[in-house]
Amino acid sequence: MSIQLNHLTHVYNEGTTFEKVALNDVTLEIQTGEFIGLIGHTGSGKSTLIQHLNGIISPSSGEILLDGENIHKDKAKLKEVRRRIGLAFQYPEYQLFEMTVYKDVAFGPTNLGLSAEQIHENVVAALNIVGIDETFYEKSPFELSGGQKRRVAIAGVLAMNPEVLILDEPTAGLDPKGRDEILAAIHKLHEERGITVILVSHSMEDVARLVDRIIVMHKGKVAMTGTPREIFSHPMELEQMGLAAPQVSYVFAKLKEKGYDVPTDIYTVEEARDALLKLVKQVKA
Repeated sequence: MSIQLNHLTHVYNEGTTFEKVALNDVTLEIQTGEFIGLIGHTGSGKSTLIQHLNGIISPSSGEILLDGENIHKDKAKLKEVRRRIGLAFQYPEYQLFEMTVYKDVAFGPTNLGLSAEQIHENVVAALNIVGIDETFYEKSPFELSGGQKRRVAIAGVLAMNPEVLILDEPTAGLDPKGRDEILAAIHKLHEERGITVILVSHSMEDVARLVDRIIVMHKGKVAMTGTPREIFSHPMELEQMGLAAPQVSYVFAKLKEKGYDVPTDIYTVEEARDALLKLVKQVKA
């Protein structure tokens, strides 16, 4: 399923003294099965953009096409759009409300009118994906750790079998263990289901490690798009937009300045390890 944005513009409080252009003539396409990293400084338009993708808000001008069809052409079909494009807001655990984990995850598919058998199948599959086993099914979601709550909330979106999953800062506020659990679940989901994932994150390390393509937002526009290697090879441009490359990139830039023969397009810890081992061997030789 492809998503295409054509000249998308969104203006808040249009025609008033509080008018703000949040998106300005954005045109881009997201292909089936892509793992997208959406990055940008606070106020760059990221949150406004993702809320357009499943029809929560409507554009001031321009259009959003889902498999070639304008999602706002028929308002009655927006419910189906929101099923196909699942959105987990930042701190989704604040949306948990049912008495048990199972009931909370079942809420969405129940509202779709699925059979009890299909609901059970969807709930179990979604909880398995995020690493929550049956020992948690009858527990209150409010008794869980922060990372577990986050995974249950994401499972609630997955249980509706979306074709696209949008995650807004899914690791925000979590401890290292909770953060690793969430990222592992997202990676597993993409690998096993081939689902399209759009990850909004301020962690350049997470983005560098997980995604296939990065979209950089700046002042309501798409400033850059490309693979992690392509994007992180422009650290100066990123810094001018209030962003940064992964920390290992700066380490290798410093080594290069000091005269060491190292690559300057390193952006993951694994690549850094291999390059440093090679450098050590060269120095010893």
